[in-house]
Amino acid sequence: MTDLRPIHTEADYDAALAEVEGYFDKEPKRGTPEGNRFEILLALIGAYEKEHWRIEAPTAVDAIREIMATRGYTQKDLGKLLGSPSRASELLNRKRPLNMDQAYKLHQVWQVPADCLLAR
Repeated sequence: MTDLRPIHTEADYDAALAEVEGYFDKEPKRGTPEGNRFEILLALIGAYEKEHWRIEAPTAVDAIREIMATRGYTQKDLGKLLGSPSRASELLNRKRPLNMDQAYKLHQVWQVPADCLLAR
């Protein structure tokens, strides 16, 4: 990739990745021509990836399930936190939405990111 241009195709994307890969062993100094090229390539790659491989935020229930799985929490643990086993069951089975008090507890006690809990 000799000239900088928008990335429109997979071939453009692959060429930009190949060039950027060379910079990872020895990152160029910021403000130099190589450093500027590196930053521009990263921005172009990021824009292409955002447009073509957008990753949607998880739903609140998906985020809670992931936290439970990675930290070893059980539905019983969730029930204790929320105040009753039936509330945990209803929430996990999507029969009842997460309310703000529950979201606050999950954020404060289990450190579940608030933006995940507020996602629809």
